[in-house]
Amino acid sequence: MRLIVPACLIAVAALAGTAGFAAELNPLSARAKAAGGAPVESFIVKLHSPAAIRGSAKLQTPRERIAAVARRTGLALAAQRPITSLMHVVQLAPAAGEAAAVLARLRADPEVEYAEPDLRRHVHALQPNDQLYMQQWYLQVAATTPSAIDAQDAWSTTTGSAGLVIADIDTGVRADHPDLAARLLPGYCFISESFVANGGACPGPGAIDPGDWVTSADVSSSPNGICNTATAEPSSWHGTRVAGILGAITNNSAGVAGVTWSSQILPVRALGKCGGLDSDIISGMLWAAGIPVAGVPNNPNPAQIINMSLGGTGSCLLSYQDAISQVTAKGVLVVASAGNLGGPVDVPANCPGAAGIAGLRQAGTKVGYSNLGPEIALAAPAGNCGNAFTTSQSACVYSLTTTTNLGAMGPDANDYTGQYYCDATSGSFPNCAISAGQYRSYNIGTSFSAPIVSGIAALMSAVNGKLNSCELIARLKEGAQPFPQTSLDATTTQPPMCHVPAGASDVQGSECICTQDDQTCGAGMANAPGALTAALRPIAAVALPASVSAGATVTLDGSASAAANGHVISSYQWSTVSGGLTLALQGAGASKASVTAPACGIGTVALTVTDDAGRADTAQVVVGPTSAATSAPAVAGQGSCSVTPAAVEVAVCPGTDSVQAGGGSQSFTATLANTTNSAVTWQVNGVTGGNGTVGTISTSGVYTPPAGVPSPATVTVSAVSVADAASSGSAQVTVIARPSGGGGGATDWLSVLAGGALAFAAARRRQGQRV
Repeated sequence: MRLIVPACLIAVAALAGTAGFAAELNPLSARAKAAGGAPVESFIVKLHSPAAIRGSAKLQTPRERIAAVARRTGLALAAQRPITSLMHVVQLAPAAGEAAAVLARLRADPEVEYAEPDLRRHVHALQPNDQLYMQQWYLQVAATTPSAIDAQDAWSTTTGSAGLVIADIDTGVRADHPDLAARLLPGYCFISESFVANGGACPGPGAIDPGDWVTSADVSSSPNGICNTATAEPSSWHGTRVAGILGAITNNSAGVAGVTWSSQILPVRALGKCGGLDSDIISGMLWAAGIPVAGVPNNPNPAQIINMSLGGTGSCLLSYQDAISQVTAKGVLVVASAGNLGGPVDVPANCPGAAGIAGLRQAGTKVGYSNLGPEIALAAPAGNCGNAFTTSQSACVYSLTTTTNLGAMGPDANDYTGQYYCDATSGSFPNCAISAGQYRSYNIGTSFSAPIVSGIAALMSAVNGKLNSCELIARLKEGAQPFPQTSLDATTTQPPMCHVPAGASDVQGSECICTQDDQTCGAGMANAPGALTAALRPIAAVALPASVSAGATVTLDGSASAAANGHVISSYQWSTVSGGLTLALQGAGASKASVTAPACGIGTVALTVTDDAGRADTAQVVVGPTSAATSAPAVAGQGSCSVTPAAVEVAVCPGTDSVQAGGGSQSFTATLANTTNSAVTWQVNGVTGGNGTVGTISTSGVYTPPAGVPSPATVTVSAVSVADAASSGSAQVTVIARPSGGGGGATDWLSVLAGGALAFAAARRRQGQRV
């Protein structure tokens, strides 16, 4: 399959023819040093209440009392102003002396409850000084743009880590762009077709984008019809645009700001003229993650995050699933754009393990062109031009400003995207002050939602380097903001609610309101501060024994849990979870605890770890007679995503009573999701409810044998999860024919013999399509 990529909407005119984490950048260091040596002339002084003092001071006004304090302490009072009747700002003459000495004199006065220096503070969320930052509405926060991610507040926690690598699989980059050059690592080109490479040295080292323009001649006569579904258009410089959102050089008094200020960007060129092959894209994914690719030197700078602003229609292919499984097994996060057709989610965003990202309008509603569906993890700004955008001279107000190049075909001047559509051949529109042959275009598309989320994930990894891909996705969702249920853009009628596409032809091409059920636009709107708050929580890890047997001691080891960077685990607390069996715990307050495996049934135990900042994380362990299971990692920061959620464990317990043919019965109990007789379907020999030949079983688990059997027979009673038919537990029932013992003839008897005290299935749910 050839993917028609990249996944963006860029308005252009048609052509005629590491390892470890480095110290974080402190954006306040220079300002803090400048303010640190300034003399203190103002103090905050609070007086005791009149009831607590004696003498004439009771009759004085607060202003008179402050003046009396100054006289007694020998301080020259220059000015004063009240905050409350008792709390005052006192400004002293410059010759008052050192702040420490002044404070000592004030604090010694009997009428003063306390005195403190009136120091100057600065905003934590330092606004970067990049010239175009104010155009980057999607990084800020305002009532009119609820979908914006509020990166500015997140930067007060971290601006990223220089030791973290984000790979961008795309068209390559303009490495000479002044707002990108210092952030780029040497990349690689995987394009296997010379026409698609368009003059680039591919395959081979380097990922410089020579341009991907398409002419009318290309459309009509490209080799093997490569471009027959394309349209003539100038070069997109797509990879350069995506890289600018990921991590343009920030706070350099020029251009734009990146979501992350410090992470390195690894360009991987897999797309060119008229798109790119799956094989080239998959090769780029594996190489970016540090997985060897045949005939290619190993990547010396493996990525922790892979951004893929590309895609094509259809279900996830096995080759993509294979690659993503290999990549995520190394803990690498794959972020992919949903696509721009308004229908089902594109490949590879719909593959299990990838974080598919949908696109939002500034108002927090789904932008019409964005694909949607249950494969989406969350949504982020994609840019939209508003209902008033009707002509090429109208401003696209909510364009996502980023880095680009002005060349219509080959590279020209490096620049930034704007808000207008410009004629690439004449430059005739008054709002486009560029020369003929160049263009500057507005910038929208889910292609740019994905790098916004990749950038947030990079900030998260900078504060907690042990989060694997599943944990990053889970905590991105945890920190997301709920979708607004009305549109700020609606003037009369509100847009409809979004729905899961019924198929490729079910297109929702206009604004719709994202549902809150995680089925259309994901878990919510990406939010940088919320994601960092979630990322800073510790990671609860539980190591389990290799084998479990009924009645034996099961050791639960949480000692490999870990806190975020710079923090430590301060406490461990084990507890039983309601429902199912209540297991007796030993060592509830230690890093290791133990329980006794039950003879029948399932019990659940929770581990809560708390760090030195009071942040917590909880993991659960299900323990049965022959197995224990958890979705937590055994060691924080190691291993792939678990695909064994404890919630689908099933155990079936048989009784030991004998049952007479035609008259007796036997009750069985099943434990599912830690609840007895819940959400299961009972079967006999695989037949739901059984039948007259093998016996019947009720919905509550009561088995009734047949009236008689011609010879000894064995039937199997099973409880199957309704939620997941692959999850089941079973117990065998042996049917034995016995003589009656009197009066001639024979009577068949049934004895119910357990094939073991319990058959316990530590069932594994098939891995979900969204992680």
